[in-house]
Amino acid sequence: MTPDGDAMNIYYPATEELPLPEGHRFPAAKYRALLETVLSEKIFAEHILTASPPASEAELLLAHDAAYVTAVMSGTLTADAQRRIGLPWSPILAARARAVVGGTIAAARSAMQHGLSGQLAGGTHHAHAGFGSGYCTFNDLAVAALAVRAAGAARRIAILDLDVHQGDGTAAILAGDKAPDVLTVSVHGERNFPFRKVASDLDIALADGTEDTSYLGAVADALAAVASFRPDLVLYQAGVDGLASDTLGRLALTHEGLAERDRIVIEHCRRRGVAIAIVAGGGYAQPISETVRAYAATWRVAAELFGLDRP
Repeated sequence: MTPDGDAMNIYYPATEELPLPEGHRFPAAKYRALLETVLSEKIFAEHILTASPPASEAELLLAHDAAYVTAVMSGTLTADAQRRIGLPWSPILAARARAVVGGTIAAARSAMQHGLSGQLAGGTHHAHAGFGSGYCTFNDLAVAALAVRAAGAARRIAILDLDVHQGDGTAAILAGDKAPDVLTVSVHGERNFPFRKVASDLDIALADGTEDTSYLGAVADALAAVASFRPDLVLYQAGVDGLASDTLGRLALTHEGLAERDRIVIEHCRRRGVAIAIVAGGGYAQPISETVRAYAATWRVAAELFGLDRP
């Protein structure tokens, strides 16, 4: 699974699974399960899949403090910093964090060429410039937005974050005049993590127990703001932790509701000729197979709407 010339690619971090203590709450195995599901269900052809390239130090420094990048890469994160991330440091954590960022950068560039791309991971929106948080080490969305702008690949970028948890790190990194041509939009649970939110350009907060109809209305409002901004590229954080079965979600969405959300967002971009790069976002359902099913459904919708190659 390697890049195929100028063909459209979808990326995945080809690192080992995170080594976590027994009973750890983060379901690291879900990413491998998603990759296996995409292949076994033939959602798109295997040749489209490409190992995520690691982000360079220079790319990470577009959004993150040098001291923090050094601490992650060298394994000198303090115990408090590791607790804030929620994951213990290991060489695999550092390698995976770089791959996740590099994969989203590569997906953004591929989307600008082909209209659609993405990564079967990513959406690490709780990472701030100088610290990680909420299972997020580096912020792939912020780095990718700044990287593609710096390279001149896209002029105006919208980050559409539909994870149930607000994208506080993304909002903080891209606030104010630091990125005037990047729009941050978040639709999330009002009373959910993070409990100290950072204002996005547009935040739409939802009550606990929100169901499909109200949720899809909020997504329509978010898309109206994106349309008004007239981006060249949308980075779509397609978290599925709004599922009713999600242990960290507090919403009451169905698989059908999430699939309709994806259809609305992806078709919105396709019809307007706006490039879209999709990243996985959160998902902590019980059983975790429900999360994997929802992740796979996002790509099934994308494959259908964009006519991706299938086996």
